[in-house]
Amino acid sequence: VEKMASWPSGYQKEHTTVTIGNSPLSVKMELPVLTQPGLGVTTTTVTTITQTGGDWSTGLFDVCADTSTFLMGAFVPCCLDLSLAHQYGECMCLPLLPGSTFAMRAGIRERFKIRGSVCEDWTTVYCCYPLALCQMIREMKKRLKTQVYTISTALESS
Repeated sequence: VEKMASWPSGYQKEHTTVTIGNSPLSVKMELPVLTQPGLGVTTTTVTTITQTGGDWSTGLFDVCADTSTFLMGAFVPCCLDLSLAHQYGECMCLPLLPGSTFAMRAGIRERFKIRGSVCEDWTTVYCCYPLALCQMIREMKKRLKTQVYTISTALESS
């Protein structure tokens, strides 16, 4: 006859069958659980370090800094614009809107705290469109490459 209707926390049920002679004897025992699952608190810290401030990392005419980007900008700038929108975190349809490349350039400059003005952004995009795209792609590659994610996990138990 089992006396306890429910088992207290920290205990587990274990059923052991012991055979004495020819008749099996069934014995129920309460054993304490030595370790409780889920007694710890996990702390995760994410730190992002992004280079900000200063000027553009490469000049407008530094086409040799990234040859593949230069070739795409020279022959299929529309594809480079799509790639830039994707890297910037926008919809790939954004380059289809008038003024979107100018807006992304101003946004990149603001995001990374690059010195300049809206007038310089407008002049650069509308007078040197392929070169501006190449410079923006190079900047995104360089700035996003410098992001560092450090994840540290600590387990505290009582």
